[in-house]
Amino acid sequence: MTLLYTEVEEELRAAVRALLADKCSPSALLDRASRTTESDTPYDAELWKALARDIGVAGLLIPEELGGTASREGGASAREAAVVLEELGRAVAPVPYLSSAVLATQALLTAAGQNARGDVAVELLGRLAAGEATAALAVSFAASPYAPPAPWHRDGAVLGGDGTVTGTVTGVIGAEAADVLLVPVRLAQSEKQGTGLCAVEASPAAGEAVRVTPVTSLDLTRPVATVSFDSAAARVVATTDGMEAPWVGEALARGAGLLASEQLGVAEWCLTTTVAYVKERRQFARPVGSFQAVKHRLADLWLEVVGARAAARNAAARLAEAPAAGPLGDDAAVAVAVAQAHCGAVAVHAAEECVQLHGGIGMTWEHPAHLYLKRAKADQIALGTPGDHREALAGPADLPAPA
Repeated sequence: MTLLYTEVEEELRAAVRALLADKCSPSALLDRASRTTESDTPYDAELWKALARDIGVAGLLIPEELGGTASREGGASAREAAVVLEELGRAVAPVPYLSSAVLATQALLTAAGQNARGDVAVELLGRLAAGEATAALAVSFAASPYAPPAPWHRDGAVLGGDGTVTGTVTGVIGAEAADVLLVPVRLAQSEKQGTGLCAVEASPAAGEAVRVTPVTSLDLTRPVATVSFDSAAARVVATTDGMEAPWVGEALARGAGLLASEQLGVAEWCLTTTVAYVKERRQFARPVGSFQAVKHRLADLWLEVVGARAAARNAAARLAEAPAAGPLGDDAAVAVAVAQAHCGAVAVHAAEECVQLHGGIGMTWEHPAHLYLKRAKADQIALGTPGDHREALAGPADLPAPA
């Protein structure tokens, strides 16, 4: 295994970066963020269409036989998905890639691989891979992969005997842009405490049966919503008689590993932009970057970002080696926990330094630094906090868990 970027990965990066430079400039991003509270379209639909269909990033995790480009024989994998997330993090792009092409896709892959009723999952994966539809996993973005939310708790949904879903889920990302909502449910008619995964179409025809209510989000480029179902028609994707919901836990764990690459992209943009600024900004007839205190702060930050890159790349490589469905092996699980425990804090620190070292302009709405700080902080508490991941490392590393 090598953590270096391959030629194919660099070509993919160049294509995504060029598209983002053209359609997601800082000025356009700030303009969209300023109108978020007034607009019904927090996501950039045209940008997402170009990414999903023209470049084909929506199918990077979906096997070739299901319409995607993932393959163990030289095809795409989690490594390519990680490169896309790095670039999306650099641009804090308002697209539902993480929610649709990672979290929802992984839930469907797990369901298709572990359940005989995978025909619905296969059909949905084909639509996602082709860019014909966008999906969202109806689970709180703050949920931990080590304690995934159970649908029989208060914050959950129930599948009734008539094939409809009722319930409410809070803190869902990507719901406003989703054509299909993947809902973990409790089976009301099951003799045991069974669970399932259902697909609910979120088209306007659903009417009041499916309500997506936006809530105030720290990250203006990735809104969250409360999703309510009132006897919404649903298709069963997978079921199990046990209390576990593997499609949720696997999606959250693999999503956490790839989220580290987005955090890396945020940190790299903050470092690069700050270094460029302090070379130009002059104080006392000298560039601000020539002062020793500033140089030391940026040198320390560079070391942190280098470590974050190694951790994120290792997590992506281990996920690429793991089977598309099924529980992660010990090596992959450790790599994911290490990456999330480290990258979240680095991204926040990089964004804080970016705001501070830009001085007065860094504190204003007119500069995009605040968007990166908000994305970094929102990502840090998503899919398990750094503390959750450090605690998960205690067993494999043979260390006492935090008190």
